[in-house]
Amino acid sequence: MFQPKIPTMPQPSGLVTPPAVVQPTTITPGTPAPAPAAAPEPSRPVVPLTPGTAVALVGAGTAVVLVVGTVLVSLLLAVAVTSASVAVCAVVLRSLIASDAKRR
Repeated sequence: MFQPKIPTMPQPSGLVTPPAVVQPTTITPGTPAPAPAAAPEPSRPVVPLTPGTAVALVGAGTAVVLVVGTVLVSLLLAVAVTSASVAVCAVVLRSLIASDAKRR
């Protein structure tokens, strides 16, 4: 049941002929194909940059910078608060272990 079963190779039925030899053919160079004409690029509509659009772009960029800065500062603050609380817990545990060792 646990022994592998090796498949048996079937015996060839009939004569086996070697594959036919393919003779190489010569390639004669012909006239080169003409290069395809470059398609003209479609013209894109040009958005005029008016003073109002420039102010809107500057305002949007400033808002993005402020939001990203706020998120990064809050993440840094969260890491700082977490590390401070872990440090306080370590000091309290050390004090408890030291006072327990003095009682004995």
